[in-house]
Amino acid sequence: MKIRVYYEDTDCGNVVYYANYLKYMERSRTEYLRERDIDLAEYHAKGYLFTVAEAHVRYKAPARYNDLLDADSLVTETTNSSIVFTTAIKRAQDGLLLVNGEVRLVCINATGHPTRIPEEIRKALAV
Repeated sequence: MKIRVYYEDTDCGNVVYYANYLKYMERSRTEYLRERDIDLAEYHAKGYLFTVAEAHVRYKAPARYNDLLDADSLVTETTNSSIVFTTAIKRAQDGLLLVNGEVRLVCINATGHPTRIPEEIRKALAV
């Protein structure tokens, strides 16, 4: 997915503030799910919630104000109750890898306890 770096995304040096990459990664994950007809709001209404349990980010090079970025996510692991997404964020102009990261989501119920991921989600995300 394409992401434009806005002024609000940057620090005083016009470089993307490091925490914003986590937002970009979340947007990319959401689009990945949407492309597979997985509507998280629908599952939330059924009592299935997904929370970040781990996040690992490696910063390779800075993105700057007005850059156009490509954020691409894919599922690299699934378990009964968790999904691992890997995301690469590159500068669209030249394909330079800026950031890569890995996020583990855990499926929880309304009381916050881990629960089995619904089978239809597991099938849609099969790796």
